[in-house]
Amino acid sequence: MMVSRRDNIGPAIVFLLLIGGGGVASWFLAVPALSEMGRPDYDVTRMVFTYSTLPRLATALIAGAALALSGALFQQVLRNPLADPTTLGVSAGANLALVVTSLFLPDLLGAGRDLVALIGSATAAVIVVSLGARRGFSPYSLVLSGLVLSLWCGGLSAILTYLNQRYLSSLFIWGAGSLAQQSWVIPLSLLWKFGAIAIVCAFVMRPLSLLDLGESSSTALGVRLVRLRFIVVALAVALAAFVTSAVGVIGFIGLVAPTIARLSGARRPAQLIFWSPLIGAGLLLFADSVLQLAAGGLGDFLPTGAVTAIFGSPLLLALLPRLKIRHRLQQSPAFKRSRRWDGTAPVIIAAAGLLVLLTVSVFLGRDLNGGWALASGEFSYDVLAIRIPKILAALTSGAMLAVAGSILQRLTGNEMASPEVLGISAGATFGVAIALFAVAPGFSGQFVFAVAGAISVLVVIFASSRRSAFAPERVLLAGIALSAMVDAVVGVLSSTGDPRAVLLMRWMSGSTYLIEGSTAATEVALGAVLIAVSLAVRRWLDILPLGPSPSAAVGVPLAKSRFALFGLAGLLTAAATLTVGPLSFIGLMGPHLAREAGLARALPQMLGAALIGGGLMVAADFVGRTIVSPYQIPAGLVSALIGAPFLMLLMRKRVVG
Repeated sequence: MMVSRRDNIGPAIVFLLLIGGGGVASWFLAVPALSEMGRPDYDVTRMVFTYSTLPRLATALIAGAALALSGALFQQVLRNPLADPTTLGVSAGANLALVVTSLFLPDLLGAGRDLVALIGSATAAVIVVSLGARRGFSPYSLVLSGLVLSLWCGGLSAILTYLNQRYLSSLFIWGAGSLAQQSWVIPLSLLWKFGAIAIVCAFVMRPLSLLDLGESSSTALGVRLVRLRFIVVALAVALAAFVTSAVGVIGFIGLVAPTIARLSGARRPAQLIFWSPLIGAGLLLFADSVLQLAAGGLGDFLPTGAVTAIFGSPLLLALLPRLKIRHRLQQSPAFKRSRRWDGTAPVIIAAAGLLVLLTVSVFLGRDLNGGWALASGEFSYDVLAIRIPKILAALTSGAMLAVAGSILQRLTGNEMASPEVLGISAGATFGVAIALFAVAPGFSGQFVFAVAGAISVLVVIFASSRRSAFAPERVLLAGIALSAMVDAVVGVLSSTGDPRAVLLMRWMSGSTYLIEGSTAATEVALGAVLIAVSLAVRRWLDILPLGPSPSAAVGVPLAKSRFALFGLAGLLTAAATLTVGPLSFIGLMGPHLAREAGLARALPQMLGAALIGGGLMVAADFVGRTIVSPYQIPAGLVSALIGAPFLMLLMRKRVVG
């Protein structure tokens, strides 16, 4: 393929600037060591420079190039400008596989670390690509499923690490993307793997370039699309897996580098594949060198991957307007199908089921020998005094999340909208993190900070989606991008070694273990008020889904009503997140199950969703308390383990044309 020299000038300038900036920063890092190397008494300094500083720089170059090449391959073969190992969940899948293996099968990591990472990455890729194939590889469906899978894998990895700190404490910083090195083993290992895959990429360059002509034209020219996609996706997955196995999850380099290459003039596939690894190498070198200079002695403990995610998420937000949506999600058929009963029967059934769950959860538990036992006898009062506040807090939080999910789904017209997926829970998490690290207030103070964080995320989503008339696809992707950025910030805070990071991780796991009577009473009071307000604005929620014109015609103030409802969803989410953490997915499951029960109008749907959501969280708390007694699994984690696969199943069922 003929490549214009003029088209290469821009990428070359960008590459030189990044390498130059990274080189200057690296020089300042190396000067102290170089000044001491001539003295025989400072052999330790020379050893650190030779076996730590230089290998880290080499690792940054190779890992950046590999991730950028992986992103460029994904974008070219899937025809998706937002595809990369982060947005498709590939890196997170590898990281989760490594964490699980470290916990349960540590012997496999000795010789099979790369194989474990490959299995995790391949599993994530199969899930995401299979979902995308059912929708014609729609950019929206690929990125949405990939980012949700990434959030789930990342959250589960962090929680498993927290629950097993004694064994996996060093994995937290590594999992967030640490380039710290103690030898040349990792960079040399990465180098030959990257080189081998780059050679294979050269052989598939021509058919890969023909994809720009369209599927029909490229097939007519002899391109076997299925085989080509399999080979290229396998190469991209392998690159991401090898990097994750070596240094953890480095976020968004695979997205940023090809984007910079494209914006600087690399328009043809051959140019993109050539310049993206070079720009990625310079970008990661520059980011890591600046991080080490800024952090000083803490440079080895701050994860570079979290820092790159902080800057990569805003870029994802900026690129959303360029994303071409070929498929739109439709409303659930539950709104249109006929029902054999009115809205009263499902609500009564849900209330009866919740009453049974509450009774079982309150009175049934495990005894000291691990058997089942009813709360009775002389210690029953003490047991119930500990158990009931936790159950009430879980019930109220689940109900609030479900009502918030109902509001968001009716506002956006998308049944996949929920506080967790839209990033509102992540905003509340960020607020609590700031509260813990900067102010250290009590429950009321944490609630104020959580509300501020949730509202801030809503404001950003509101502002970024106005130009697209609040298209559901843009709203969801904007929320997930903000979730990734907030999670990265929390990761940086947690990696500082501050004891408050342990409190933050425990809270993020959704544990009700430390809930007391006063906290539960406050949560119940907040939930009662906010849910009552939500039910009071049911008229808006019935009319707004009809569209702007009909809503304005009957006197609904569009701007004020939307702003108030988004704010109400933020308050509900913030209050609930304080108890059950940010990853429960109750806000997704509750409204959907209520719709499946035939509850279409706002009032019965919110009532049904609140009962179902509260019941699901009570059940999650009961399962977490009893399944591995005497140990406890956080209720938020139990519900998240069910919720994310539930979302994947929902996406698989919704095939639209």
